[in-house]
Amino acid sequence: MTLHTIDPEIAADLQSELTRQREGLEMIPSENFVSPAVLEALGSIGTNKYSEGYPGRRYYGGCQYVDRIEQTAIDRAKKLFGVDHANVQPYSGSPANLAVYYALLNPGDTVMGMHLYFGGHMTHGLKVNFSGTLYRSVQYQTRPDGYLDLDAMDILAQTEKPKMIVVGATAYPRQFDWKALKNIADRAGAFLLADISHIAGLIVGGEHPSPVGFADVITTTTHKTLRGPRGAMILCNGNPSTPLKKVERTRENFPTLIDRAIIPGLQGGPHNHQTAAIAVALKEAALPEFKTYAHQIVLNAKALADRLLEHGFDLVTGGTDNHLLLVDLRRKGVTGTQAEKALDASGITCNKNTIPFDPRQPFDPSGIRLGTPALTSRGMKEEEMKQIGDFILEVVEHWEDADRLVLIRSRVKEMTDCFPLYQGIHYV
Repeated sequence: MTLHTIDPEIAADLQSELTRQREGLEMIPSENFVSPAVLEALGSIGTNKYSEGYPGRRYYGGCQYVDRIEQTAIDRAKKLFGVDHANVQPYSGSPANLAVYYALLNPGDTVMGMHLYFGGHMTHGLKVNFSGTLYRSVQYQTRPDGYLDLDAMDILAQTEKPKMIVVGATAYPRQFDWKALKNIADRAGAFLLADISHIAGLIVGGEHPSPVGFADVITTTTHKTLRGPRGAMILCNGNPSTPLKKVERTRENFPTLIDRAIIPGLQGGPHNHQTAAIAVALKEAALPEFKTYAHQIVLNAKALADRLLEHGFDLVTGGTDNHLLLVDLRRKGVTGTQAEKALDASGITCNKNTIPFDPRQPFDPSGIRLGTPALTSRGMKEEEMKQIGDFILEVVEHWEDADRLVLIRSRVKEMTDCFPLYQGIHYV
């Protein structure tokens, strides 16, 4: 029996969401469109199997095939990123970061991460997150121009002597200098955790420097620029030890420490359907055309940035080197919340976001965050980015004119109709 037959209410909502995705411009930088092959694996019978443990070392029988699936995902991740060890079981990005904390630190240890309001993530030390309550959190910021302040980071690290420094961002439009960041960590005697969740696809596509060889541990989600299902991976170098051997917190032992943190430390059975879909996405990311895709993401972001600058928008750092833009709307006379709602009414999905040293509150900030991964997955290029920049200007200038927004929405649909999405998929 079909979903529509069993549960027409959920089927109708999924159909509405599919229509929204098809007819709108998805511009949240952390969102993307997975391939039909990834969707097929994600919806597979892998979800039926319990497989606590790791390939060849399970607590359940009947795991011979999910062992092969997980080992394939592990091998592909190791090859793609050039690391010794990969754990593909984290349920998502936040649990992956939690596992690293659990593996390498004791409660109360000092952790240094980028402040959420300056582009970081909740798990990098936000006071109301586990990372800011179970651990002593000190936070670094950007300069007023939006660029990471390496000198201030070094001073903070020397003063606070953190056990671990977390580098990564959700709203930082420039590249990371991993060598300089490694030097800061080494001078402070700290482990360096690189959270590349946003830029993993750009790294494997050759569009962003890799932290491999600099960071002690790397975490990443699989569902942003990597264009896979919702999930995560933890990558590191070193050699796993025997399962029952006690190990010290040394870099050579990181693989064992990470694996033990995931299970039995924090998680139970892995999601085998998710692992299968991750394996498919990793295979896709190893194809030559993925490099072309990653390059186009950056070209599109730069083209959009140029258009918005032409229209008098202020961009944090003045532009972008990656997949996202952070727009300061103060000179346009609208707030991030007002712009987000007006853009959504026009068929353009983005999110409100704080800007560095934002004078407004986080739930009603001064900026919006825009990204190009999902647009690029649909096949859009620089010319479309210019037109989208025009749409954004018109929406911001007429954000209170409901009729104008409806008209813009119809023009957005004309554009998206030229880039069909998930043809053949339907729920009702």
